[in-house]
Amino acid sequence: MRSIVFGMPIVSLCFALVVNAQEAVNYPKRRQYQLDRAISKDAKECLDCHRKEHPGLFEDWAASQHAKTNITCIDCHGADKADRDISQGHFEHDKTAIAGVVTPKDCSRCHPDEAKEYARSKHANTLGIVWKIDPWMQQGMNNETERISGCYTCHGSVIEIKNGDIDPKTWPNVGVGRMNPDGSKGSCTSCHTRHRFSLAEARKPEACGQCHLGPDHPQEEIYNESKHGALTSAYRHGYNWDAAPGCWTPGVDYRAPSCAACHMSGSGKVQTTHDVTERISWELQAPLTIRPEEFKPFPAKTNWKTERSKMQDVCRQCHSKRWIESHFLQLDNVVQNYNEEYFKPAKKMLDELYAKKLLTKTPMFDDEFEFEYYELWHYEGRRARMGAAMMAPDYTWWHGFYELKKQLVKLQELREQLIETGRPIRAKNFPGRCTATTPPWRKGGGASHK
Repeated sequence: MRSIVFGMPIVSLCFALVVNAQEAVNYPKRRQYQLDRAISKDAKECLDCHRKEHPGLFEDWAASQHAKTNITCIDCHGADKADRDISQGHFEHDKTAIAGVVTPKDCSRCHPDEAKEYARSKHANTLGIVWKIDPWMQQGMNNETERISGCYTCHGSVIEIKNGDIDPKTWPNVGVGRMNPDGSKGSCTSCHTRHRFSLAEARKPEACGQCHLGPDHPQEEIYNESKHGALTSAYRHGYNWDAAPGCWTPGVDYRAPSCAACHMSGSGKVQTTHDVTERISWELQAPLTIRPEEFKPFPAKTNWKTERSKMQDVCRQCHSKRWIESHFLQLDNVVQNYNEEYFKPAKKMLDELYAKKLLTKTPMFDDEFEFEYYELWHYEGRRARMGAAMMAPDYTWWHGFYELKKQLVKLQELREQLIETGRPIRAKNFPGRCTATTPPWRKGGGASHK
């Protein structure tokens, strides 16, 4: 069988043109790929079968970069007969050991740097994070059906294997924080959907908008309102979405950045990363805005000043130094305004009512005051802060600070009412409650979150 050995892939060749040896520290090894001109008998049988049984799946793969380099079903789904997640039904069918769930650990055989970066990101650990901070989970305020169809679809679930097959309660799921049977966390197909695994698709804002939308984190809507979003909407058909990794260049391949361009893609001296925790200098989703390294549920192992400098270097590809510094100064002012004028006064009232036993800490949502307090930071507060960070003034003011003012006034009225009457109105039969307050990974199976 004839084969061709490539000492360095096209991606690395491109990097060699734009970075020097010191800047290439994330690429310490010379990668080698062997691409066979023929494919194995097992691989051919997989393709012949899926071409008939799942033509859409086959055509998607056929249009992928994987297909062009003879990466077939067996290369990604191949498993050892002793693996815990082997598909028993498939093995009984044709004696080929395959895993139904392809994980970041599987992808790391060809994409080691990307898998390592993703593993340390907030994306990969978001299932653990939501269980640490969210009363809906901690106090059983929503039931299993609501979690499976809602929360776990984006945050991920613990994939469980029962009787040699995937438990339907935990699958299908491509949540970014999914916990896999092989111990890995996350799902590459959250952004690079199977079976084309398109780089272009992951670069477009719609990929992020699958989860980052709605009243609590409307990044997609904010982006669409911003100048970046408006320019991308107008000129996106001329963008080179398929440029090689590390070579996607502002002003050459695109006029205005997408989410990935700012938060993940290489730009100028800033290298590409699959750790979305990088380049962030504020935790804008937290109740009280803090630095990422101070976020107790998942403290970033970074320095916010270093990461802000990276983000500013990305901005510098299109903006002046004065413009960039002024933007971040205005963002810092928005953060301080939200913290001091809205969140801290609301939290002070909540703590006072708990101390006077006019509210009960558990369950969280049995009183109107608690609902309104939660929405103040989880809805309006996030919109005000994120709108300022991404240059969407309508979200900063009308969907943000304007609503925060109404919310805080309402909380003040509710506080006075509670103190005057001493009788909170509590929901006795909260809809959709359950008793499950134990994180799913503590029930066995999957990886663990500390």
